[in-house]
Amino acid sequence: MTRNLSTPRPGAPSATAATAADLGTRRFLFVTGKGGVGKTTFCAALALALAAQGKRVLVAMPQAKERLSAMLGTPPLTSEIAQLGKNIWAVNLSPERALYEYGEMILKVKAVAKAVFDNKYTRTFFRATPGLYEWAMLGKAWFHTTETLEDGSNRFDVVLFDAPATGHGVDMLRVPKVILDAVPPGILRRDAELAWAMFRDPIQSGVVVVTLPEEMPTTETVELVNNIRTELGLPVLKLIVNGVLTPLFSEGERDELVRDGALLAIDAPQTTAGTRDSAIVAGARRAVRERVQAESLARLDREVDLVALRLPFLFDEAGTPEGTRLLAMRL
Repeated sequence: MTRNLSTPRPGAPSATAATAADLGTRRFLFVTGKGGVGKTTFCAALALALAAQGKRVLVAMPQAKERLSAMLGTPPLTSEIAQLGKNIWAVNLSPERALYEYGEMILKVKAVAKAVFDNKYTRTFFRATPGLYEWAMLGKAWFHTTETLEDGSNRFDVVLFDAPATGHGVDMLRVPKVILDAVPPGILRRDAELAWAMFRDPIQSGVVVVTLPEEMPTTETVELVNNIRTELGLPVLKLIVNGVLTPLFSEGERDELVRDGALLAIDAPQTTAGTRDSAIVAGARRAVRERVQAESLARLDREVDLVALRLPFLFDEAGTPEGTRLLAMRL
C-alpha cells in the first residue's frame, strides 16, 4: 500500500496537518460530492481524527445504504443515534422518523403526534410535499448542534452530514432557503432561518467537497463548488481529493508507455499473459491512469480556488477500520 501523498503544486500551502484542527472548529459540516468519490470514507476518517482531539462527533447519514459501520468496525447503523467509539456517534436518518420527532417536539404530546403522523392521509401528504423529507433529515442533523448536556456543554461538538451525491445533495442544501422564500412566519420558518444562518456562517459551518482525480468527478466538482458559492452563497471550506496514486513514472515515461496503442488494447493483458510484455502492458495502463490523475489535479488547482487535501489511494485497507485509521492520521 502506498502511504505517501502526492506532492502539492509549487507554492501551495500545506493542507495536511491543519485539516482536522481547522474543520473541527465548526459546529456543522456538510460533506458532498459525486457518488462514489469516498464521502463516507472521508467522514469516517475525519470523525476519528476529531474524536482523537477530544471532540464529540455525530455522523448523520440521510437514509443511506451505509458503509460507515464497516469502516469503523461497528454494528450497522439504525435510525437511533448509537455510540460507535470514544467520542463518536452516528445515525442513519429516516425521513419518516425525523418528521415524527419534529412533530412530537412541536405538538408536545406524544399521543397527539402519533395520531397525526400515523394517519395514512397525512403520510401521503407528507410524501407528496416537495422538499419536506429532505428538510426533515437535514433539519434533524442541524437540531443536534443545538442540543446541550445537563452541564450546559454541547451534546455534540461537531455534526458531520454525509450528504447524498452531488445533485440530490445540492437540492437538500437548497431546501431551507426555499422555506424562507415560500413559507409564512411560523415554527417551520423559524427553524429554517436559524439553520440557514448557521449554514451561511463560515465560522460555525461550511461545505466540504470530496472528489477523485478523474475526469468526470473533476468536472462535476468544478461545477459543484461554483453552484454552492454563487447560487446558495454558502462557504466551501475544503476540497478533499481521495484515491491519489503515488506516481511511478515521469511525464516523459508516461508518454513513451502510452505511445504504442497495442499495449492499451482490450485483449493485451490476455495475449501477453506469462510473458515479459505483460509488465509493459501493466505499466502502460498505470501510465494512462497517472496521466489522467495529473491532468485532473492540475485542473482542480487551476479552476477551484481551494487548497486541496490529497488522500492516498488505499489498496487492501480500503473500506476497513485499518484504512480509516490510516486516513485519519493524515487529517
